[in-house]
Formats: sequence, C-alpha cells, structure tokens
Amino acid sequence: MKKLGISVYPGHTTLEENLKYIELAAGYGFKRIFTCLISLEGVKLEDSVVQFEKMVTYANERGMEVIADIDDGVFKRYGAAINDLSFFSELGLYGIRLDLGFSGNEESIMSFNPYGIKIELNMSNGNRYLENILSYKPNVENILGCHNFYPKVYTGLSLEHFMKCSRQFKEFGIRTAAFVNSKAAKFGQWPVSEGICTLEMHRDMPIEVQAKHLFATGLIDDVIVANAFASEEELKKLSELNRDKLQFKVELLQGISEVERRIILEEPHFNRGDVSDYMARSTQSRVKYKGYDFPAHNTPDIKAGDILIDSSLYTRYAGELQIALKDMNNSGKTNVVGRIVPEEIFLLDYLEPWMKFGFVES
Repeated sequence: MKKLGISVYPGHTTLEENLKYIELAAGYGFKRIFTCLISLEGVKLEDSVVQFEKMVTYANERGMEVIADIDDGVFKRYGAAINDLSFFSELGLYGIRLDLGFSGNEESIMSFNPYGIKIELNMSNGNRYLENILSYKPNVENILGCHNFYPKVYTGLSLEHFMKCSRQFKEFGIRTAAFVNSKAAKFGQWPVSEGICTLEMHRDMPIEVQAKHLFATGLIDDVIVANAFASEEELKKLSELNRDKLQFKVELLQGISEVERRIILEEPHFNRGDVSDYMARSTQSRVKYKGYDFPAHNTPDIKAGDILIDSSLYTRYAGELQIALKDMNNSGKTNVVGRIVPEEIFLLDYLEPWMKFGFVES
C-alpha cells in the first residue's frame, strides 16, 4: 500500500501546533511522519526528549509511523550505539533515517535490532551504497529508502539522477519514499526554505501534481510533504489521489454527449500493448458501444494532450477513446472532447503499454 506522509519539526514550533497538524493529517489518512533529531542540537536535552516523545506517542496513537533523521552526532548526544537502539525504541520511533550513513556493516548490524526499528537509507547519492550494505547481509525487511529534500532553489535532483537512484533501490525490492513541496508551508528542517522538495522540477508545481508524478514513475511507494504546515486543502487534494492508477485531470468541452462523457469519466481505460508514437488508445469503449451513433461534431486539428473519441465516420473505430501524444492533422472523423490540464501533460511520458489510466474532471 502506497502511503502519504507529513513532516513535523519539534524544535521549530510549539508542541500544540505539531499535535494539531498530526491530527489533521491523520484525519485525511496520512500514515507517515518525517521528523528530525539532528536539528534539535542546541535545544536543552531533557526538554527536547520530553517534547519529542509526546509528539511521537500522539502520532502512534493515530496509526502513524514516525521516522527521525539522525547522524553520528545524534548517537553521541543521546547515548545510542550501533548495537543499542534502545533510545529510539523508548521514543516510540518506527524507524531512523541515516542522513550520512556508515560503512555498510554498521547498517547491517542495526537492521537486526531487537525492537524492529526500520533503518532508512539516503536514496539520493547514486553510488553503490545500497549494494555495499546488502553485501553485509542485513535484515532486508528492516531496510527502507528515502530521498533527500532540498530547501534551496535550484539544488534539487534532476529527473535523470532521481530515476537512476530510485531504480537502484526498487531493483532490490526496497520500499522507497520522496518529498513534495507545500506552497502554504513556511518552514522546514533548516533555516533556508525556498520551497522544499526532492525533484527540482517540482518546486513550483501544484502539490498534487508533484505527488501524482512520483507515483506515476512506479519507483516511489511513499510521498511525504517536506515542509510544515501544509494547508488542509493541500492535504485533502493529496488524500484524493489514486496512488495506484494514473488519473489525468481533464477539462471537458461543452456540447459533448452524455455517452462521450461516460466513456471518458466512467469507463475503465488501458493503453493498448501495440503502442503508437502519436496516441494512447483505449479500445474497449468501441466494443461496448458498438452500433451507437457517434456523430462528428468537433473535429479541429489535434494538439498533444487532447482527449479524442472517434466518430461513426470511422466505422469500426467509432467510440474508441484516445489521448493525443503529439500534434496531428484531423481527418474530420475524430472528435476532440476534452483536454488534459496543461500542468499534467508531461505525465503522458509515463503511459506505458497495457497501463491502466483514468480521468478526473477539473
């Protein structure tokens, strides 16, 4: 099951505000929390632990899994050790994320901790780090992967590097996560906050499009909002996403028939296996509605992102739905019935043969 998550930063706001945010996110079905023990350096030790533990307990009671970012300094500050993760267990943590990591054997040893604490690895480096850890025979059930996030503009990952790093983890069956940016949020883990996300291309996108993209890659299991506090509207939009099937937001044209509307929004769609460079084809509607009259009524030249339904002038193709992948001339036999919203047209690159997809009206 793919999960949604939020980020909570105890050292940057009050406990009450964090608990309220957790309550809100839990109500929308969010299951993960990213938090940070590294940034609590300088906060009075006793106070930070008490506040942190209350936050984790509150989240656990609402069925949420809390994973804390740590480094070697956290181990020293709180008296933890590679073979003794009892401190993190006492806090109630589901897992610890290793910001920098160790040499490989240490991660393997930690994965056998008696508390079942998950060891989450940094996915963003693109080196042989994971393969090195696996060579030390860890308990793979306790190994997770999570990308970095980037608070400074233009420092986020390129798409090419992101895909490469993510594949390294998915090839070994490791559960993966990445971060998206809330436009409503004001702060993150560090003082710089120019939007916080994993992929640089996401920084100015609507939050639901960022998440939809991550899920569409097929390489990311969990999507986490990196900064706090996301608005309720943003959390709601994320909660409404279909995490298993790519659903395009579409603007339907006025004047289309009820059957055309039903084909677009209600019928199941999958891309034919014998794919075309020019269109994604969903052919089952032409079978179901065989014999129905589809008059030609809107047949301009076609632009990439247009939603198409063939008219009865195309006889055996009548009622077939297509998505234009490129600009094309229209023979006058194909109706343009809608269009994918501009910010989601790039997601067409992720439509693969036999892939199921759908539409949601804008």
